[in-house]
Amino acid sequence: MMRRTDPTVWGQADNGPFTDTEVAAYVVKGFHIEPGLLTPAQVQACWTEFERLANDSEVEASGAIIREHGSDAVRSIFAVHRHSPVIDALARTPRILDRARQILGSEVYIHQSRINAMPGMVGTGFGWHSDFETWHAEDGLPAPRTVSLSIALTDNFAFNGGLMLMPGAHRVFVPCVGQTPDDNFRESLQKQKVGVPSDDAVTELGLEYGIEQFTGPAGHALFFDSNSMHASSNNITPYSRANVFLVFNSVENAPAAPYGAAAPRPAHIADRDTTPLTPIHNSEFA
Repeated sequence: MMRRTDPTVWGQADNGPFTDTEVAAYVVKGFHIEPGLLTPAQVQACWTEFERLANDSEVEASGAIIREHGSDAVRSIFAVHRHSPVIDALARTPRILDRARQILGSEVYIHQSRINAMPGMVGTGFGWHSDFETWHAEDGLPAPRTVSLSIALTDNFAFNGGLMLMPGAHRVFVPCVGQTPDDNFRESLQKQKVGVPSDDAVTELGLEYGIEQFTGPAGHALFFDSNSMHASSNNITPYSRANVFLVFNSVENAPAAPYGAAAPRPAHIADRDTTPLTPIHNSEFA
């Protein structure tokens, strides 16, 4: 494991919606929870899009819909900002976009977008991992200069697969051993086996940094660093969980050739169009 040399916040603390106190806490913990980022009506607009996209044959044919292993239940829908004007407008909403710019200190674009579903009784979790390890190795992002936003579309409880994070562990980079198989994404999006830390590494980090969990009603949001160590458990409850997931990357951190794979992942999983996002001021999310 290596100590991170890159900053967590690249911009100025006083240049955006986050307060100085919130920025300072983000630097220490690697994440920030924003209660009530979306209203119930705005949540419903996103949920309606989730249902529409899940039943769209063109989206299915594009490969953007990932289903639970051994089930027809939707696990994830990728490139939702490309398939949905509603989600595109959400990403460009100034009070969201300006937070990403503030943390990254530059113009930004969407590296990845998806809606993660954790269907009741059959939803399987995501093991402990840092997103940056994969984005560096398989997508070619040079540095952890990205911020992820997860917005709850359903109530996130401690018992229905709510996201767990290790506060402060983003300051440690855990390189993962092994060679990336060709087209690793086809299996890893259902159950990731390559590019994950060892049990010993997770144990060491967990004992040093502890674990917190993102829970709360629909509309709550979590901003977190790309090198945050995080995971979610299976959902064996009747209460389904779904979250919109937007990854903002700095335009100054454009993807290069993958550092640990033969070829980059498909564009619907890792977008290589680094055109800066322009704000939309008059959408339903304003």
